[in-house]
Amino acid sequence: MDLTLLRTFVMVHRAGSFTRAAALLGLSQPAVTSQIRTLERQLGRPLFLRQARGVTPTTIGDELAHRAAPHLDALVEIAETGLDEQNGVRTLHAAGPPEFTSARVLPALTPLVTQGLAVRFTLLGNAEEILDGLAAGHHDLAVATALPRGALFTATPLCDEEHVLVAAPRWAGLLAPEKPLRERATALERLPVVEVHESLPFVSRYWAAVFETKPAGTATVIAPDLRAVLESAAAGAGIAVLPRYLCEPDLARGRLVALLDPPVPPLRTYFLVVRTGTLALPHLARAHARLLRAAEAW
Repeated sequence: MDLTLLRTFVMVHRAGSFTRAAALLGLSQPAVTSQIRTLERQLGRPLFLRQARGVTPTTIGDELAHRAAPHLDALVEIAETGLDEQNGVRTLHAAGPPEFTSARVLPALTPLVTQGLAVRFTLLGNAEEILDGLAAGHHDLAVATALPRGALFTATPLCDEEHVLVAAPRWAGLLAPEKPLRERATALERLPVVEVHESLPFVSRYWAAVFETKPAGTATVIAPDLRAVLESAAAGAGIAVLPRYLCEPDLARGRLVALLDPPVPPLRTYFLVVRTGTLALPHLARAHARLLRAAEAW
């Protein structure tokens, strides 16, 4: 059986789409369709059910993918290991949220850079956009705050991020710490809010986890970067919800204060995501492993 046909089949199986598989393989969609039809004729069985959007594997298709994919991935690993040894520099194309990437991911990859890895990072605030870019082949690795679905992706939990409700010290005196949480929520809603978007994604998530309700107000300041939100809050513009890793130095210096200490702090999980099978690439596997090791201390 032609390995090229099997490679195309496995990519379609993982991508769930002839169009997406063609983009990842660097082929035209008609070429991918032709290869799948050739393989189906050779086997005498249909491998996919064509649908309005994408394809769904038949039971025969699932069985073939389960048997063939590990061997194809192993062949890629053998080929790429030889290439990795011949080439002094390999490039990792990655994507992630700007603040977390700047503070955590890029510093963690620096030892690999000194060993010959080149890094090209795309900074994106939207998890869906990050995963779409990974699916399209624009990135090799992604750090995302959403768990992707489908066989195209392999996702590994990287770390949890604690969210803290903070403000400049002058706002803290307006809250009565002895009051029940519900009453403090009412008092907090009278204060100005600094956020990254009009939809209040961080404040809404915090309110839902801590107060089991939605925030009633709107933002006074919108800045689409958490570092800008931090600086605005520290200057006294209002309250904000920030990741602890980002605001910890300012909490320690007293520029910011934590307004609440809930029994169970709100958390958000980061995932390390690659396209299934690509961890056979040595330079990608090294970066993946390095980030997982570094995250143990985060």
